[in-house]
Amino acid sequence: MKLYTPDFGEISTIHVAIMGMMAQMQFREIGQKTRRSHLGLAREGRIPGGKAYGYDVVDGDKAGGGYRRINADEAAVVHRIFTLYADGMSPRAIARLLNDENVPGPRGRRWVDTTIRGQVARGTGILNNANYVGVLEWGRCEFVKDPGTGKRVARINPQAKREIVEVPELRIIDDVLWNRVKARQEAVATEIGRDEQGTGIPAPARTTAPSAGKRSRAVFLPG
Repeated sequence: MKLYTPDFGEISTIHVAIMGMMAQMQFREIGQKTRRSHLGLAREGRIPGGKAYGYDVVDGDKAGGGYRRINADEAAVVHRIFTLYADGMSPRAIARLLNDENVPGPRGRRWVDTTIRGQVARGTGILNNANYVGVLEWGRCEFVKDPGTGKRVARINPQAKREIVEVPELRIIDDVLWNRVKARQEAVATEIGRDEQGTGIPAPARTTAPSAGKRSRAVFLPG
């Protein structure tokens, strides 16, 4: 079976190789343009991504978008989550409490513990979103293709490759509460790490998922 096109006539293996290479180059160029666009937004204090819980998209976004404002109702929930966690409640217990009270989660869904705890190193989850302390950190991680599996995997970028901008108008949490949460995350990760080696606290005393012990330790924001 042969394949023909109006532009090239019969398609050979050489055509396939060349067109595949051109498609890869175009895909890479689109990715670079998108990255430059997002970097420009971040440097202006605009959010180059989706809407995080606790904020609304500003109506009639100007000059390319990325503007946010605090949603008072959701901000109160964010503050409550931080306080409950800092005071010793686990993400799973917090999620259960919010669901019992019929508090809508992000996108109107039910709360789950992973939405709250996220991943410290990647800055995901309610407890790790630096926007809540008035800081926009862009480029914390990027997705690259694993040559072995062909799948996209997240890679944590060094500090030098990140863009950090102050956005005080988006602050919901003060530095004291933020650092209390970071201190507890650090303590929990340390306890779980010791327990996995058989030298720490007994398993029933764990306050978060076992996988949390494998995450990178938290970084404190200056007070």
